[in-house]
Amino acid sequence: MYESLIELTNDGILVIDDSYQVEFANNMAAIITGLEIGELKKSNALSLLGPYFHLLVKELFTHPERYGEKSCSEGKLRTARGGTKEVEVCIAKAITSEGERKVYAYIRDISERKSIENELREANEFFANLIASSVDGIIAADMKGNIIIFNKGAESLTDYTVEEVKDKNITDFYPEGVAKEIMKKLRSPDFGGVGKLIPSHLSLINKAGEEIPCQLSAALIYGSSGNEMASVGIFTDLRPRLLMERKLMETHLRLANSEKLASLGKLAAGIAHEINNPLGGILIFASLLIEDLPEDDPRRIDLTRIVQEAGRCKEIVKSLLEFARQSEPKMDPVDINRAITDGLFFLENQALFHNIQIVKNLDPALPFAWGNGSQLKQVFMNITVNAAEAMHNGGTLTISTSFSAERKSITIEFADTGEGIPEENLSRIFDPFFTTKDVGKGTGLGLSTAYGIIEEHGSKIGVKSKLGEGTRFTIELDAYPETQTKVDNGSMKPPGAIEKKDVAVGKTSDTAVSLSP
Repeated sequence: MYESLIELTNDGILVIDDSYQVEFANNMAAIITGLEIGELKKSNALSLLGPYFHLLVKELFTHPERYGEKSCSEGKLRTARGGTKEVEVCIAKAITSEGERKVYAYIRDISERKSIENELREANEFFANLIASSVDGIIAADMKGNIIIFNKGAESLTDYTVEEVKDKNITDFYPEGVAKEIMKKLRSPDFGGVGKLIPSHLSLINKAGEEIPCQLSAALIYGSSGNEMASVGIFTDLRPRLLMERKLMETHLRLANSEKLASLGKLAAGIAHEINNPLGGILIFASLLIEDLPEDDPRRIDLTRIVQEAGRCKEIVKSLLEFARQSEPKMDPVDINRAITDGLFFLENQALFHNIQIVKNLDPALPFAWGNGSQLKQVFMNITVNAAEAMHNGGTLTISTSFSAERKSITIEFADTGEGIPEENLSRIFDPFFTTKDVGKGTGLGLSTAYGIIEEHGSKIGVKSKLGEGTRFTIELDAYPETQTKVDNGSMKPPGAIEKKDVAVGKTSDTAVSLSP
């Protein structure tokens, strides 16, 4: 009965005497070792089991007191065909009723188990490396929200380290209510199927409390019984993509504007030259008729109106010619502070500026810019007039200049407290002939001319505005290299540093100039 039971076991069993000879071997031992039972019984157990078990068997016979009832270990067993198997060998000692010392070896083939373990380990290492090296942030959490995976991509995205998120909950990384909404979608069949969430746009909260625009793909992890065990999300940082899209859009708008300016410029030049001569004739003869009429003649009013309207047409023609100018402007070093102040000098007596306060924050150490002085003065005056017209009931226009040594550029800002520009009009304000003014009060060429001039200078002009809160125009010009170098080295007085006696240019930061009579 005992022999039958031994033959039914899945373990190979050997009985070894005190001379290390195999006395008994079951059928499974023969299968594992590849030897016939007869061959096994003629074998020396020490050479059969290998070096480690060789020593262990010897120790059991020589120092049995060092070991308990059984000692088990894993190792490799060389088979009769020259191969090897992964085995677990348990060795026990015993003394028979006759007083003989015996050692029992139980051999279990664990090759298949070891193979599966190795495959699992390699798979785990592969997926661990995949998660760790992913550019995207990967975050997994259990159903209580405790974070269990937080890769390098997540660290880069949120500015948290793995150590810092150990005590955090996944809900801490979302705006209020977003985490619940994600779980609701994951359990719904409408967003990629139950347990899945197709890529969706949302914001992730970083360490500084900022909202980072991301694309999230998520899934629920289920246990063997179908219960929800965890959730995992892959977060793609959308900031580089959004920045690129914005730059592409800006480039597209600039190209479109440049094309419009080029085509309309040719048209404007032709129209302006055609109507300039007859317009001059109308002005001359209308003026002569006014001179020939008595002061009380009612026809003088009509003729004066003709002269005024013809004069307005002449200004439009002048703007068209400036807008259509094809030749490259002559470039020279330009004192930006003086150009701004000179422009204000021509405007200060106009009724439009009666209730306007102008604050000049002009950098006294400003180097020269590289450009055409008269054209840049025209740009500054156009923007200043536009700002004044936007402040119907009075307000403040702040004009600032500054220099960036890093970018080697000069920045000029015009910030008014006017009515602001509607968002739908912001992309059109530099378009030729676009105006929101009443009929007869604007040509729509002021800002387009300014845009064309700044483009010709290879520089940038931008605008930010909010309805009811005012508008800010920003112009960036290249600094003239020689003056910039000398200012940096302190070897010359900066061109913007005007003596105090020069009242027109010398008013700087925090100085308010009220342009009223």
